[in-house]
Amino acid sequence: MVVGLLGLQGAFRDHIRPFSRLGARCRVVRSRRDLSGIDRILLPGGESTVMTKFLEAYGMRAPLREMVLAGMPTWGICAGSILMAETVDGAPGAFGVMAVSVSRNAYGRQLASAEHEIAVPALKRERFPAIFIRAPRITAAADNIRVLARLAGDPVFLQRANRMMTTFHPELTNDPVFHEYFLAL
Repeated sequence: MVVGLLGLQGAFRDHIRPFSRLGARCRVVRSRRDLSGIDRILLPGGESTVMTKFLEAYGMRAPLREMVLAGMPTWGICAGSILMAETVDGAPGAFGVMAVSVSRNAYGRQLASAEHEIAVPALKRERFPAIFIRAPRITAAADNIRVLARLAGDPVFLQRANRMMTTFHPELTNDPVFHEYFLAL
């Protein structure tokens, strides 16, 4: 199985170790050509505005969106979840492939970044050390979106079919349970 790691900007390299531990191969995706032959795509944390500009500049936005809509398993993390959202701060999102609305940096600036333990029953974790870095807040989600974890009432792990979003960074822990879950989608 080949996992595409969108590598235009952000924390894509931190995912190589957990995926490799689980037996998956990773390919850094930086051009349309790199999209060929991948089985799934991970949209990492980083700067969503910069990623969106690079996606457009390299002609990847439309073909990648089509691949996601055609059923490619997709995981957006923090900024990656912003890319997947239908609306971002009231404007259309880059891909618009998840019927959710998000607010950027809703929990504060870099100094407000923190680790919180969350319960993730779907992954059999009573307490997972979720690391939030300038995280977006999910402000609304359609009824067909499953909320699999919350923090103080806010959705932080969501799924619809083979698309998933986390507003925190599982790659910064030693527990590959989210990567394992993604590989099973």
